[in-house]
Amino acid sequence: AMSLVVLSAALMKADGKVTRAELDHVRRFFIQQFGKAQAGQLLVMLRDVLQQDIPVHQVCQQVRHYMPHPARLQLMHYLIGLAHADGRVDRAEFDLLQRMARDMGVSSKDLGSLSAMFRMDDPAAAYSILEVDPKATDEEVKKAYRRMAMKYHPDKVAQLGEEVQKAAGEKFKKVQQAYESIQKQRGMK
Repeated sequence: AMSLVVLSAALMKADGKVTRAELDHVRRFFIQQFGKAQAGQLLVMLRDVLQQDIPVHQVCQQVRHYMPHPARLQLMHYLIGLAHADGRVDRAEFDLLQRMARDMGVSSKDLGSLSAMFRMDDPAAAYSILEVDPKATDEEVKKAYRRMAMKYHPDKVAQLGEEVQKAAGEKFKKVQQAYESIQKQRGMK
């Protein structure tokens, strides 16, 4: 939870301003993950951390060491959502997300796939979500879909609790929607 607070604060500060939309995003997530009482405590800690210099690299290294890969993907998805909370991703936020992902051992392909989940209205996003080139064959698209469905299946994070599993289910649905979009575009069966 402390790593989550610290990384949230770092991203909120990245563009030089903390917005109400970002605070609301964090508040909703904390309540959903930890309940109202603990969320309140974490928000007080967040307020304090926002006033400090944040050792992002060290925190990301700890996350990489102690958190399994599926959980790190969940964390990156949350952070990307936080960057989008105010309606746009600033260049400083984008750069910080890239550094965080690298330091947490999340590949640039994974980061691209997770980021594309926030651009579902862009037809090219479906290919990014599946981590496949738009020029790929139908068979390659099917293989990519199966690989991503396995990667984001909610059962991969079942041990992390119901809320994390629910969030994984939402990403799993985005993978399914991306595949269905490509099927429709190409007339695949």
